Amino acid sequence: MTEMRDALWNEAIGPTEYTDSSDRYRTALFEQYKLCVEMADRVSARRNASNTFFLTVNSALVTLLATALPELRKGVSVWLLLPGLLILLSMCLSWFVLVRSYRQLNRVKWVVIGTFEERLPAYAYSRAEWHALGEGRDWRRYLQLSLIEQWVPLVFAVSYLLGFLVLAL
Repeated sequence: MTEMRDALWNEAIGPTEYTDSSDRYRTALFEQYKLCVEMADRVSARRNASNTFFLTVNSALVTLLATALPELRKGVSVWLLLPGLLILLSMCLSWFVLVRSYRQLNRVKWVVIGTFEERLPAYAYSRAEWHALGEGRDWRRYLQLSLIEQWVPLVFAVSYLLGFLVLAL
C-alpha cells in the first residue's frame, strides 16, 4: 500500500497549491486532462470496434472456407484461389498495421496524460496504475492486450497460407 501511495501522489503538488487565485488555470488544466483521458478511452473503443470487425469477418471466412473445402478439393484449380488468398493476406496485414497504429497512438496519449499529471495532485494513470500492474514486467501479473492483439492477424494469415498449401498439395 505504501508503494502505491508513493507511485500515486505528486509530492510537488499539495493542498497549499490550491489556495491562491489561480483557480481558473487549474480548472482549465483539469478540463484538458479530462478531455485527454476521454480521448484515450475513445481510441481504445475504436480499437476494440476495429478488432471486433476484423475478428468477425475472418472467423466467418474461416468457417465458410472450412465448409467449402470438400468442394474446393474436387475440381477447382488452386491457382484460381490465389487472388482470394492475396486479398485475405492483405486484410490480415491491414489489421496488423491498424492494431500497431492504435498501440502507438495510445502510447503517446498516455505520455501526454502523464505529463498533465505532473501538475495534478495524483499520478493516477501514468504511475500508480502502471506500478500496480508491475510495469508489465511479469506476464502472469499483466499481459499487455496490444501484444496479444498483434498476434491474432498473424495467426489468421498463417492459417490462410497453410490452408492454401493443403489445397495446392
